[in-house]
Formats: sequence, structure tokens, C-alpha cells
Amino acid sequence: MTIKKLEAVLEGILFAMGRAVPIGQLANAIEQDENTTKKLLHNLRDRLDKEESGIRIIELNGSYQMCTNPDVFEALIQVVKQPKKQVLTNVQVETLAIIAYKQPITRQEIESIRGVKCDHAINKLIEYNLIEEVGRLDAIGRPLLFGTTEEFLRSFGVTSMEDLPVINPVKVENLRQEAEEEVQLSLNLHNDNAEVKS
Repeated sequence: MTIKKLEAVLEGILFAMGRAVPIGQLANAIEQDENTTKKLLHNLRDRLDKEESGIRIIELNGSYQMCTNPDVFEALIQVVKQPKKQVLTNVQVETLAIIAYKQPITRQEIESIRGVKCDHAINKLIEYNLIEEVGRLDAIGRPLLFGTTEEFLRSFGVTSMEDLPVINPVKVENLRQEAEEEVQLSLNLHNDNAEVKS
């Protein structure tokens, strides 16, 4: 097959799949090694960009996906109803950040870091397809482990977890102390109110 034909096959596969496809599967499909397949995909991506095509090819953790060019979003909205954007609460953002940086992680570990229960936040993040169950911890009770999804990468505009910003340890410690103080203040207020009522 010619280079042009191989690129056409890759383009057809990505269009038909509608999701991210691992480089290994793409390489097997065109009977080429992974490095050659990556070069073909990058050539295809560059050609689509150069032609100002309405579609783009993006890379997500070693997988490739075809998606809509952001430049055509306004026209697209005229044709289909704009999907409702999910707005994350502060609790959900905090929970998601913990999972992103500590994954794979159990619910108990998340709650230990936050100092409060996170059932609702975790369930919502699963519903939004930002996190998923990635296995079970080899410990008593075999608790579920959570990690981020490809949708998380797409939503936050990063190609892999290595692209996430590095956290300043001093800032993390300050935030942890602030959270502990807030929890203590909340407990104190609750106890004061209980004393007043009695």
C-alpha cells in the first residue's frame, strides 16, 4: 500500500470508531510498526490542519482519536442542540484533583486526604465520565481503585497525565492545614449550637 492509502485507512478507522484507538491496534490494522504508524498519523494530522479541515486528530495517552475542529463549533451548534455543560462544584474539583494526582486511589484514601466523605462527589465524577473504576486494591475488603478517564484528558486539554502541572509541596501543606482548620471550626460551631439547644 502507498503512504496515501495507509493514511486513508487510518483516517477511515478513526472516523468509524468515534473514540480513541491505541497505537498498537492501529499499527496491526495497517500491518506496520508503531513508529511508522505514528509518522503516518502525524502526517495525516498535519495535512488536515494545513487544509483547515473541519476535523482534527488528537493524541490521548498513546491513543489517537478523530474529533471536530473547534473552529466549526459555532456552526455545529446551529445544527444540533448545544449539550448542557456540567459545572463541577468545589468539592468535585478537589476530589478530581486528588484522584488525578494520586491515582489509582481508593475512596477511603480520598476521604482521608479531604477529611470528609466523598461518596456524592465520586458518583458525580463517574456520571460525568471524568473518573472510572480501574481495579481493586489487594487488601482486606478489596476496595475499589479509581483513576481518570480519556474524557478527563479531553476536558482539561492535556494529552497525558505527565502534562498536568507540578504541585508545589509547600502550597499543598498550606491547603491541607487550611482544610483541617475549616473542619475544626465547623465542629466547634456544631458543638456550640448543640450546647445552646440543650
